[in-house]
Amino acid sequence: MMDLSRFPRVALALLPTPIEPLSHLSAHLGGPRLYAKRDDLTGLGLGGNKLRKLEFLLGEAQALGADTVLTVGALQSNHARQTAAACARQGLDCELILRRGSHATEAYLHNGNMLLDRLFGARLHVLEAHEIREERMAARAEALRAKGRQPYCIPVGGSCGLGNLGYAVCAEEILNQASAAGLKFEAVVTATGSGGTQGGLVAGMHLLGGLPVIGVAVEGTRAEQETLTAHQAADTLRLLGHSHADTAADVTVMDEFVGPGYARPTDSMREALSLAARFEGLVLDPVYTGKAFAGFIALARSGRYGKDQSLLFMHTGGSPGLFGYPESF
Repeated sequence: MMDLSRFPRVALALLPTPIEPLSHLSAHLGGPRLYAKRDDLTGLGLGGNKLRKLEFLLGEAQALGADTVLTVGALQSNHARQTAAACARQGLDCELILRRGSHATEAYLHNGNMLLDRLFGARLHVLEAHEIREERMAARAEALRAKGRQPYCIPVGGSCGLGNLGYAVCAEEILNQASAAGLKFEAVVTATGSGGTQGGLVAGMHLLGGLPVIGVAVEGTRAEQETLTAHQAADTLRLLGHSHADTAADVTVMDEFVGPGYARPTDSMREALSLAARFEGLVLDPVYTGKAFAGFIALARSGRYGKDQSLLFMHTGGSPGLFGYPESF
C-alpha cells in the first residue's frame, strides 16, 4: 500500500518474518494470548531488526557511489554487527566507531558481537566512554574523503527517516499477516532505544490505521524516549509525503524497565530471558529484547488485557550480544 519505488533498496533480510504463538508462556502467565514477530530471523549476520533499515540505507549508499560505510554504537552493538555483515554481502568496506563504556569483562570486550564484527571484516575504532562517537565518525569520513574514498555515514541504530522506512514496511507486513491468519492484536510491543524501530512502526501504523505501538525503553526516561520516537516517526512520514502528520499522540513508551541504565542488568530482564527460554525456547538478549520482554510480561500480568485478547512482541534480535554478558546469568 506504500509506494517506496523512489527509494533505492537492496535485498538483505529474509522477509516476511513469521509471527509465532507463545502458547506455553501464555498459559503460564494466565493472561492474554501472546505472540512474537520473529525479526531475529531476518537471516544475514545472525539476523535482527537493523537489516530492514539497512536495506534502504545501503541502497542509498550504493546509489551515491559509496565504497566505505561508517556507523557508531556501543561495543556490543547489534546494529554495528548487522552493518558489518551487510557490507560484506554488498562488497563495501565497513568501519565501526564503538564506545567501550564501563563494562570491561573479557567476554564483553572480545566475544559476542565483537567477535562477529571482526569475522565480517570490519575495521574497529574503539573509543573511551568520554569520547563522542559522532565526532570521531565525521573526522574519519573526512580523512577517507581526503584519500579519494567515498564514505557513507549511518547514525546510531540506523535510526533516521530513511532507515525507518524498513519498519513502516514492517507495519504493513504485520497487518497483512494478522489479517491472513485471522488474528487481532491489541498492540505491538517493542524495545526502543534510538527510536527508529518504534518510530517506523508508528509511522506505518499511522498511515494504515493499524495497531498501537508500545515501546519499552532500554535507556532514558519516558518523556525523552517519547519525544525522540515521535521525531523519528515524523521524519519517516515526511519522506513518505506526509509532512504535517502529528504522531505525538501515537507514541507510548514505558520506562519502568531501564533499571540502572543502558546495558545494565536487572532482575526483571533476567526473569524475562528465563521465561522466554524455558517456556518457548526463545533466546533474548540482556540489553534490548530482555528488557522489552520484561515490559511485555508486565503488560500480560497487568489485567489490562483479557484472555481472549492478543499482544504481539517484536523480537528485534540481538542474541549474539548475550555472549558478551555471561556473568549476568
